[in-house]
Amino acid sequence: MTTDRKPALRLEGIVKTFPGVRALDGVSFEVYPGEVHALMGENGAGKSTLMKVLGGIYQPEEGRIFVDEQETVMTSPLQAKAKGVMFIHQELSLANELSVAENIYLGALPRKSFGRVDWKMLFDRTDAILDRLKVGFNARTLVGDLSIANQQMVEIARALTVNARAVIFDEPTASLTDAEKVVLFEVIESLQAEGVGIVYISHRMEEIFKMTDRISVLRDGSYRGTLTTAETNEDEVTNMMIGRSLDLSRNHAHAELGDVALQVEGLSCHALFQDVSFEVREGEVLGFYGLVGAGRTEIAETLFGLRTPSAGKIFLKGQEIRIHSPIQAIQNGISLVPESRKEQGLVLGMSCRDNITLPQVDDMTAGPFVSDGAEISIFDQYRDKLEIKTPSWRTAVGNLSGGNQQKIVIGKWLSMRPEVLIVDEPTRGIDVGSKAEIHNLLRDLAKQGYAVIVISSEMPEVLHVADRIVAMYHGKVIRTFTAEEVTEDSLIQAISGIEGGKAA
Repeated sequence: MTTDRKPALRLEGIVKTFPGVRALDGVSFEVYPGEVHALMGENGAGKSTLMKVLGGIYQPEEGRIFVDEQETVMTSPLQAKAKGVMFIHQELSLANELSVAENIYLGALPRKSFGRVDWKMLFDRTDAILDRLKVGFNARTLVGDLSIANQQMVEIARALTVNARAVIFDEPTASLTDAEKVVLFEVIESLQAEGVGIVYISHRMEEIFKMTDRISVLRDGSYRGTLTTAETNEDEVTNMMIGRSLDLSRNHAHAELGDVALQVEGLSCHALFQDVSFEVREGEVLGFYGLVGAGRTEIAETLFGLRTPSAGKIFLKGQEIRIHSPIQAIQNGISLVPESRKEQGLVLGMSCRDNITLPQVDDMTAGPFVSDGAEISIFDQYRDKLEIKTPSWRTAVGNLSGGNQQKIVIGKWLSMRPEVLIVDEPTRGIDVGSKAEIHNLLRDLAKQGYAVIVISSEMPEVLHVADRIVAMYHGKVIRTFTAEEVTEDSLIQAISGIEGGKAA
């Protein structure tokens, strides 16, 4: 990246502290017009805090912000937007009861005389933006009626409503399908061509090396350096982020397998998946891999009683069981760590202790009261066992890093002593260091005799942790691979509906 041009955006010596924590310690960062600049670091490294300072959500104690080399003070998100700085949040910030158009132009609705909203102009402008994003909904659609992936596209659409100088994308592909990712990357390229500076925050290395020009790394609130993407590699970036290399090799370990824990025969759920059969043994990690919409999550939800099967049988340790609710699944020893831990797996405002013990509160009551001693004992056990990093059991789980939040969800279900643990997207939104810890944890659970099912949309993940991999396509099992026989090409063929070169 040449430096004869002025940065579109520059932060200099930013310091931000919270009670007992120095979140940013003199951090500097810059992005040039037409550049895609990655900002990387572990959860808790300071990335989101730095961007919230830039976006006017937080005010720093020290440091300066420059837009087109003009010093400015960001006192609110509206002021940041007025300066041409747009923030596409990872956590959706939409009003479900309003239309897509109202969400996109919230705070800047076009007006006619006497302050009336110009609805025609609003809808026409929004539809033009949506056409550019190639989405399947229109300006009048209620946001609450959209899928999570489409809601993410609404967030992205906001960046196209102003003459932006810099756009910050925070984990923009976390909820997108592969087709939607292609559209997103096209939008980013068009913004580049218009001279917009792009700040790209992601834990997905393949996206970083595909999309970005430079990579800046934060660790423990401090700036660690900037690398030219074309001149570095994943190992160097990882070392800067966490201070060590990671083992992301294929799983070639020979698991010591026990009896069949779970057996599924001909399981179907209407149009979602059909005639699915598989088994998982004690001491085994069984991976499920496929494209979005292949039916992987729906199978997990059916096994956990969230969906009612239309056909098929489920056997636990050789005995046929019928599951019509999550309570029945838990009673039969099946637990599910859902793909969206914040919305489906945790109560963010409650303490770490209360989240872990939530499913078994009834078993720890003495009269009308819950036994604090019993709850703390369970929390201490799984905090040590899973190496959960938290200042106290009283800490609200929403204040933990993504990796430690995921450990809380896993600990919650392990405390129920399940026969089968299903983990859906175990490392979504988690940094590379925490991702390695979760992978090691899943392998360790299998070594302890648990039957573990891992559903993932990341090929390196299933290759790294699974003993066998079930490849799915359009609701059907195409093939089951062992760790020894699977290749990346054969796995891609299978999830594309091709086995051995023939269409499935």
